Amino acid sequence: MAGKDRNWRWTIIRLAMLGGDLISLAAGLVLATTARYTGSLDQMNTNGLLVGMALTTLVFPIASTVLRLHQGRYAVGSAEELKSLGAAVGITALAVLTVVALAGSPRLLPLSVPAIAAVLSFVIMIGFRLALRSQREGAVRPRTGQRTLVFGAGIAGEQLVRSMLADPASPYLPVGLLDDDPTKRHLRIRGVRMMGGRERLGAAAAATGAEVVVVALPSAGSELVRDISQRASEADLVVKVLPRVADLLNRRVGIRDVRDIDVADLLGRRQIDTNVTEIAHYLRGKRVLVTGAGGSIGSELCRQIHRFGPGELLMLDRDESALHALELSIFGEARLDLPQAILADIRDAATLESLFAERRPDVVFHAAALKHVNMLEQYPDEGWKTNVLGTRNVLSAATAVGVTHFINVSTDKAADPANVLGHTKRIAEQLTAAYAQRGTGQYLSVRFGNVLGSRGSVLETFAAQIARGGPVTITHPEVTRYFMTIPEAVQLVIQAGAIGRNGEALVLDMGTPVRIRDVATHLINLEGRPIDIEITGLRPGEKLHEDLFGSGEHGSRPIHPMISHVAVPPLSPTDLDRLPRRYVLESNTTADPPDGSLRLGNTAVGDSRSVAS
Repeated sequence: MAGKDRNWRWTIIRLAMLGGDLISLAAGLVLATTARYTGSLDQMNTNGLLVGMALTTLVFPIASTVLRLHQGRYAVGSAEELKSLGAAVGITALAVLTVVALAGSPRLLPLSVPAIAAVLSFVIMIGFRLALRSQREGAVRPRTGQRTLVFGAGIAGEQLVRSMLADPASPYLPVGLLDDDPTKRHLRIRGVRMMGGRERLGAAAAATGAEVVVVALPSAGSELVRDISQRASEADLVVKVLPRVADLLNRRVGIRDVRDIDVADLLGRRQIDTNVTEIAHYLRGKRVLVTGAGGSIGSELCRQIHRFGPGELLMLDRDESALHALELSIFGEARLDLPQAILADIRDAATLESLFAERRPDVVFHAAALKHVNMLEQYPDEGWKTNVLGTRNVLSAATAVGVTHFINVSTDKAADPANVLGHTKRIAEQLTAAYAQRGTGQYLSVRFGNVLGSRGSVLETFAAQIARGGPVTITHPEVTRYFMTIPEAVQLVIQAGAIGRNGEALVLDMGTPVRIRDVATHLINLEGRPIDIEITGLRPGEKLHEDLFGSGEHGSRPIHPMISHVAVPPLSPTDLDRLPRRYVLESNTTADPPDGSLRLGNTAVGDSRSVAS
């Protein structure tokens, strides 16, 4: 019954709109004819005017029906509706003009009247529709919500303001616009006026009583976000942002897109377009195995690979809880009794050989590793067993079954290594290059910097320290690191399998390194309470600044403008066959290594536990 009532109401509204347009057409004809005869009504051809009105009453509804003008195709007062309305009025005017011209003398109407009447009628119709639209928008305009400034008056900003004002329950009430573009100084969007550039943020907040500022620039760089964040903090404003351009592709911006600012926005929201969807064809329908699947990189790898439709996704990790969480995130349930979850340790060569022989993966992503610099400085043998011997086990098993692609996840610390992590990962790169000469597929490494939000990252450490009330500890006031997001890092890893050449390492251009002290400062500002920063000094094996390329390495970019390809010298067959069981790093000298050790390039390894640099 309620549905029938709605249909009747809609029919009445539609007919009322059509009736209003016909009245507008008639009024246009009368006004145009009156103007043509300068008000001398005795000179008017009343019968001709009536014929003109009859023609408009006949032709306009037909044109309207063809264009679906009154059938709900267009929003009232929208640009699309006005275009369609103009076409219907134009067709009607042309029909009247044709009849008047063919009628001959005496003229039913002066030939100028249909054109003038069309313009006048169109103006009346527009005014009618804009009045309706204004009334509707005023009816839904929110009366409550946080008073909000919108920084960015482009397309995203305009859509955001309209979205805020179109929802009576909107949590945000826009009260002012800000933009650094001087050509927008007099702009208004739905009555919300421009209040200046970013330098006017504090004054605008004071004048409007704003509580929130939304950065409505999906492509905003980290420097802009940091500057706005600092100014907002001084003005006691909460900062919100919009998602990246890639996340908003092919859809409009709305209030649901507004989110809290996070450290990724402050450190660099520039994302590398790696066109993963176009190049991930080597995964579709294939058996894909991911080692270290429960880790930050491994789990995101599994989630992204799953979307590309592999024939079978094999997730290997020695942490059963991590596998449980991963399955839950991908499939919505954790069925650890299914063969896709593999509980195994890459240190166990026999298990890996048996597993690979049975499951025969086509593609292997090797993300399993021990990665904490300070922990590995204390326990270097553990890093050696996992990062070097474990990698060799995976490589050996993969080569035995003839995988088509092997992608080793490396780190920027492998460039001119200065610690156990760097040395073991560099040797893992060289191992991968060595097996590239033995295997029939593509064997390569991917090297990148710190990953925002990964487990055990500096952000996680700082967040825990801030939650505890401080102090936040950093090793040196000038120490810098490269940062990238987890999805970006994983996209690079997946792309490597398609564009990487055998035996090389791929290195992402990660922009300018970020001062760790700035990271701490921004996180403290987000917390909104005073927290001390304590300098502890560089630890053994830590660099002041990381490198993406080692000395003597020269990257080229033959395929992607933001991805460098670096040649990696493989381990010799002799070195490969004589890998020791434990870790040692001797000083780089020309002297032969001590008994029981093996020199790999500039790295000596053996049964001794000594570490020197």
